[in-house]
Amino acid sequence: MPDAALEPGERTAIVRDSLAVGLATGAYGFGFGAVSVASGLSIAQTCVLSLLMFTGASQFALVGVVAAGGAPVSGAATALLLGTRNTLYGLRMAPLLRWRGWRRAAAAHVLIDESTAMAVGRDTTEGARLGFLTTGVSVFVLWNLATAVGALAGEAVGDPRTFGLDAAVGAAFLALLWPRLRDRRNILVAVLAAAVALSVVPITAAGVPVLAAGGVALLVGVLGRRQDPTEVPGPGDVAGSHR
Repeated sequence: MPDAALEPGERTAIVRDSLAVGLATGAYGFGFGAVSVASGLSIAQTCVLSLLMFTGASQFALVGVVAAGGAPVSGAATALLLGTRNTLYGLRMAPLLRWRGWRRAAAAHVLIDESTAMAVGRDTTEGARLGFLTTGVSVFVLWNLATAVGALAGEAVGDPRTFGLDAAVGAAFLALLWPRLRDRRNILVAVLAAAVALSVVPITAAGVPVLAAGGVALLVGVLGRRQDPTEVPGPGDVAGSHR
């Protein structure tokens, strides 16, 4: 990737687009905060999850397993399974950003769908770094602020069943999944995974059905992957994605 300096107008456009993505994505943290508290976690536990884990799908998975009465180990395994894609993003981003040492370690914490997508299509290293950092840091800050507000609001509500929040985890996963159902393969994977999960619910502990469903997706990905596994959506596709 060339090292040519960015033009002022190009820099402004990258920052503008990246902040817009950060604002739109960070707002989802409010939902996680409310769902997490409704699932039985404390406000402190909820906020620490967002600070340290910082990957929305995995966070929702963890609190979903806990809410269903599953063991923390099952919740952690489910969250880890969903977070493996970030490793593939790292393989793609390392040669683009070209950071070393502590900078690479710090960047890994904000390596999410949105920051990767806003960096991978740039023509220069400086542009990739600017898009990556602006998006990643803005999402991180807003996600954590929104998580705290959502957790406080969720605690104020009281019994989650009063307002239907006991179903919020399932609704959150459906919201994350829906934008992905754009072709037959994804629809087929979703149907098969749901069928497997439902079939093992009566005979397994809470959390295991989610792992089984995830195993279906991994198996399909290994057997029928049609593109580079490190490929991520371009900036124009970010609106339909979430970490």
